Amino acid sequence: MTHDMIQGAQHGQRGRRILVTHNKIAEKAIQLLNEHDIDVFFSPPYDPSGVVAKRAADLGIDGMMVRQGRITQEVIAASANLKVIAKHGVGIDNVDIAAAAKLGIPVLRAMGSNSRAVAEHTIALALSLIKEVLPLDKAVKAGEWPKPTFTGKDFLGATIGLIGYGGIGRETARMAEALGMEVVVHDPFAPGAAEADGFASATDIDAMLPSLDILSIHCPLTAATRDLVDARRLALMRKSAVLVNTARGGIINEAALAGALAAGTVAGAALDSFATEPPAVDSPLWALNTLIATPHIGGVTYGSAESMAMIAARHIISVLDGNAPDEHSIAHPTELSA
Repeated sequence: MTHDMIQGAQHGQRGRRILVTHNKIAEKAIQLLNEHDIDVFFSPPYDPSGVVAKRAADLGIDGMMVRQGRITQEVIAASANLKVIAKHGVGIDNVDIAAAAKLGIPVLRAMGSNSRAVAEHTIALALSLIKEVLPLDKAVKAGEWPKPTFTGKDFLGATIGLIGYGGIGRETARMAEALGMEVVVHDPFAPGAAEADGFASATDIDAMLPSLDILSIHCPLTAATRDLVDARRLALMRKSAVLVNTARGGIINEAALAGALAAGTVAGAALDSFATEPPAVDSPLWALNTLIATPHIGGVTYGSAESMAMIAARHIISVLDGNAPDEHSIAHPTELSA
């Protein structure tokens, strides 16, 4: 379906309109929106902001469901009818929250919609790194047979450190514990939460890093967390340790990570998000056999995609029907993601 096509009943009368910054959402969500006199238009993912703004202005949209691409002040101000922005997910670093707030437009997140899916992806990436799946795969396909010299690592007794203990962090902690790992958590914004769930807590990241076999990132991207894992902190990790980021690009300094992997400062890394998306084709990371890269799809499963779309649709319907936005789901200007 192209961006100028609509899914909704046409009866010669203009219904309320929303723009989805992608070429699809779950069919159930479209049906729900249509049932509430809301027509759904689509804008291809990662279109330039100017193009999206013109599309929003031409349609006179009442709401927006954000999947991909940057939602700038220009986009937000394009339609005088815009009353609500709903995120198809929880991370809102691609939306200018301050610009929306100035115009009185709430930005709502689909809280909890993809926690399980992202946690599963985190554990899958950690398993692949610890078990050295990619290097072994490459060796066997190249005609080598490293069995006589290879000894694998165990998950039982390994220590995983989580930076961030929101919904995804909690799910990851439970799965890691089920695999026999020791879990330690750093999250200054959730004091006592890890201990209440039976996990250890670390008040200082630097003190935590040397004890870890796996470091997993689950915090928002903010001014305080940008480049949180830099060259200095990578040097504090064990050479046998691995790093997983299924949160947001920018939290790990990618140049520093490339250098650490190349030098063997850390044993491996898996990234599902990048500072720039899509990332540059000439990134130095791509030359490293100890890096696993996936295209920011940790939360994109059939179940989570439907849940994200349905929650976002309900947010839009509620606000357009004149109800106050759900306070728990509102993104505030001090945040960059969730």
